[in-house]
Amino acid sequence: MEPINTQKQYQDYVDKKSPNSPILKNCLNSFWVGGLICTIGQFVMEICKYRGLDTDVSSTITSIILIFLSAFLTGLNLFNKIGKFAGAGSLVPITGFANSIVSPAMEYKSEGYVMGVGAKMFTVAGPVLVYGISTSILVGIIYLIFNTQSITLV
Repeated sequence: MEPINTQKQYQDYVDKKSPNSPILKNCLNSFWVGGLICTIGQFVMEICKYRGLDTDVSSTITSIILIFLSAFLTGLNLFNKIGKFAGAGSLVPITGFANSIVSPAMEYKSEGYVMGVGAKMFTVAGPVLVYGISTSILVGIIYLIFNTQSITLV
């Protein structure tokens, strides 16, 4: 093999050695798996409503069930296979958030429950939780200030 001398030769070499990504197939897989997850969630919610629960309680139960299923499938090492197949279709809904908490907890289990599971469980989800909770507190304080001054925001 002769040495690569120019940027064009290098790019030609990279193009020849790297496989093409099947973008359309990946998008379709992401779309239908994400849609399937949302359909399962909607099905659970409709069952809850049919049983006489109001919308808020039904939404909470649906979220809990989807989080449980995601954590359970992560524990069985099936969610990672689904994620590899579906990409963002499985990672964007609430199931991806549950997976991002359970995966590091399982990985660092051997280091103990405090320094392993407890410390590593929120490595990915920690910043999301910190900024989400901080923002909700800030918005709550602003709402409280405006609400006590008889200024309507909505």
